[in-house]
Amino acid sequence: MSETRVFLLPDLGEGLTEAELVSWHVAVGDSIEVDQPIAEVETAKSAVEVPSPYAGIVAELHGKPGETLDVGKPLISVTPVSSGAGVATDDAAPAEPAQPAVVPEETELAEPKPANAEAEGYREEEKAGSGNVLIGYGTPGGHAAAKRTRLPKASVSVLGPAETQPADKSADDLTLLRTRVPGKLGAVISPLVRRMAREHGVDLGELHGSGESGLIMRRDVEKAISAPVIEPAETKPAPVVEPVEAKPAPVVEPVETKETQGRDARTGLAISSRTPVRGVRKVVAATMSRSRSEIPEATVWVDVDATGLMELREGMKAGGAAVPGLLAFIARFVTAGLKKYPELNTRIESAEDGSQEIVGFDGVNLGIAAQTERGLVVPSVRSAEKLSARELDAEIRRLTDVAREGKATPTELGSGTFTLNNYGVFGVDGSAAIINHPEVAILGVGRIIDKPWVVNGELAVRMVTELTLTFDHRVCDGGTAAGFLRFVADAIENPTTLLADI
Repeated sequence: MSETRVFLLPDLGEGLTEAELVSWHVAVGDSIEVDQPIAEVETAKSAVEVPSPYAGIVAELHGKPGETLDVGKPLISVTPVSSGAGVATDDAAPAEPAQPAVVPEETELAEPKPANAEAEGYREEEKAGSGNVLIGYGTPGGHAAAKRTRLPKASVSVLGPAETQPADKSADDLTLLRTRVPGKLGAVISPLVRRMAREHGVDLGELHGSGESGLIMRRDVEKAISAPVIEPAETKPAPVVEPVEAKPAPVVEPVETKETQGRDARTGLAISSRTPVRGVRKVVAATMSRSRSEIPEATVWVDVDATGLMELREGMKAGGAAVPGLLAFIARFVTAGLKKYPELNTRIESAEDGSQEIVGFDGVNLGIAAQTERGLVVPSVRSAEKLSARELDAEIRRLTDVAREGKATPTELGSGTFTLNNYGVFGVDGSAAIINHPEVAILGVGRIIDKPWVVNGELAVRMVTELTLTFDHRVCDGGTAAGFLRFVADAIENPTTLLADI
């Protein structure tokens, strides 16, 4: 019987560090094949089916449905079976002479370092690719284009136990590059930074990274190295005090500072429920907190007479043509406005030396805020500026459907450059929305309702909505933001000027 192989939960995209196990598709004792879906997991972005990179017999399932698993931790153990037993194995390479076993060493991630043979096999699968091994979205390449390179077998037994073995080092680097394990080292991906910290005795768990998403950079370690060391104050022996007759201390009832028997100590109310912050809600909380703490935002708004747009849609319906939704029309106006005011379609990036750059884009990936059972998500219409109102309508509907089903990919959920939020569907008029970091602006649309409006000096009843633009004051000033908002408002009031390509 071959040695059992352990498949670690891979990074499911976008640097995610954990996933909730929804269900198992296999059980202990089942025979599985390469690329067979073994489990469904839910990340902070979407639900994903994870395929197995190994074939064989399921030896152990590392987790139960409902548990949250860390990236880089064991997901499933599989025992390969020889082809003669009727189960195909995942390694088609010819048999080679057995090599001396290498005792796993303890790595800095507090995980046993894999033996050379295991690391080599895992590396080969990454190079060759099965088309579906990792993260549920496919590995690079395929068998036809695979190039396999084996390390010299002598490296296993020639090197002494105190020396660094190349295969072990490669396996450790592979783990660093392919996973971001949460914990003290979760924000470190550079082997150079880890080595520098180790050589100078710097505890990475105590550092706050200055890079993107809290990534610990070289400058953070250098700063910690150069920080002065505070020596403990010299202590002197306490003077000898003659013992005195002890008197019994008065009995003091302990003061309750924490909840007791399901009752909150601060409010005195019974606790009715506890809901873990995880999945989409966890990511929303982190993104919104970061947006509030990093972005100096400002908000402008305007009431808009949308009667002309509503009448245009009614006329299209009367003609029997398929009519795009209101959000598609407004999306068309937004992309045109961003072409005229590109400052709002940018991102701010910070360099290691502390300088900042405003990064512009040749195109608009328009994010559409969508409320789902899993929480608020923002799938984006890629290259939205190239689409007509009808094409935008079709893509918005498709993205909304996949987002509500939890099937949107990390790329669809994390590639936006500007967000459009239609909170009018919830029956509200306006909202000072929080910018979807790292974007620099978000446009909100309120409900369309009848209101008194002055037209040509006469009071009339018109269909009015409120547009609200929240923007990052670092990338532009109020004049630019107001110009963009007025552009979109004018397009809604006079829609035929921009809708020749409906």
